Amino acid sequence: MPELPKGWREEPLGEVAAVRVSNVDKKSRPFEIPVRLCNYLDAYREDYLDESHPYMAATATPSELTRFGLRPGDVIVTKDSETPDDIGVAAVIEAAPDNLVCGYHLAIVRPTAQLNPVWLAKQFGTIRVRRYLAARATGSTRYGLSNATLGNVPMFVPLREEQDGIVEVLRTLDVAIRCNEQLTAKLQKLKQGLVHDLLTRGIDENSAVRPISDERPDLYARTTVGLVPKGWDVGLLDSFATRGSGHTPNKNVRSYWDGGIKWVSLADSERLDNVFIQETDKEISELGIANSSAVKHTEGTVILSRDAGVGKSAILASTMAVSQHFMAWSCGPRLNNLYLYYWLQHAKPRFEAIAMGSTIKTIGLPYFRQLEIAVPTRREQDAVAIRMLDVDRLLWKSAADLDKLGLLKAGLVDDLLTGRIRVAKLPAGSAA
Repeated sequence: MPELPKGWREEPLGEVAAVRVSNVDKKSRPFEIPVRLCNYLDAYREDYLDESHPYMAATATPSELTRFGLRPGDVIVTKDSETPDDIGVAAVIEAAPDNLVCGYHLAIVRPTAQLNPVWLAKQFGTIRVRRYLAARATGSTRYGLSNATLGNVPMFVPLREEQDGIVEVLRTLDVAIRCNEQLTAKLQKLKQGLVHDLLTRGIDENSAVRPISDERPDLYARTTVGLVPKGWDVGLLDSFATRGSGHTPNKNVRSYWDGGIKWVSLADSERLDNVFIQETDKEISELGIANSSAVKHTEGTVILSRDAGVGKSAILASTMAVSQHFMAWSCGPRLNNLYLYYWLQHAKPRFEAIAMGSTIKTIGLPYFRQLEIAVPTRREQDAVAIRMLDVDRLLWKSAADLDKLGLLKAGLVDDLLTGRIRVAKLPAGSAA
């Protein structure tokens, strides 16, 4: 910045906070005090640490406990790491358990009253400070900051009232992001349990999940695929859907490529397992189709990776081709393609377990020719598919909300912490 905002000043860190570098390691030594050691931040990247943080068990001398003990309001900063990007990661100690000690990979920064601890920690995340630290980190296999470098980190210091206002805005965003992350995690667990229940017990005529077999054994029959609800059909997957695969056109012939036909390959692994696949990394042409064993699969076809990323699946959102690394099933009237997708998702651990190979694991075609599936009535399949898709829609919305909050925070943080956007102290109890 060419100049600081009115009322702001720049001070070396050592002028506005006490900087203390720890030498306590995680080794357990007899005749010393048992402590909990806070030694790493790069693995967690949390903004605020409390008693639930996974601290390590260690021991320390009484003098180490006195000198390097942590208390609420302290800021800890990563001072050395194997990668420069993990240096200068900071977090605020919000609630400290008894005998919590700073480890030797971290430095304690204890701010004076003129600095809000969260403001101080957030300053370490600004582009300005990160560039400063990256330029001064030394080492070959492990990078570190000297005590002098830490003490001279340039900190922006507005009035405490303005710091508090900015921190309140950022805290509100952090809380919203954390709540959204927790919601997403709960939805993921709900989905896992629901997939298992719906694909092994189904939905009865009252639209309820059937009781487990231990409670109502009369509702189940033993088949070649295990216990399934009575009335379900069991047979080869090939008897319910038309199986196909794909191919890779000659990569040395340019006219076979970039011709507008979406082509699913191993490069699209990250796009799978999200119900529908919309886009692909590469496209092939009609000439590529004509001069290879690749074929166009219609919208709604269910695909499964049988090589690297074994067991990942998706439903084609439009007409596409696939590489030879994928199986493809076109479902007829007896099988709902969404039901098949969720069934493949449920069977994913089985696919991963049987994949063979040293460098690239794969499942051979004979396995899929013998693959059996238990299929309820089409009405029941449709009901199962709707419930599962509703959960995925909630997950998509949660992920989209989280992305929006992340973008909002990324756009605001540097502007707020450098004074490009000014914030007055918010009234008590107000929402940012």
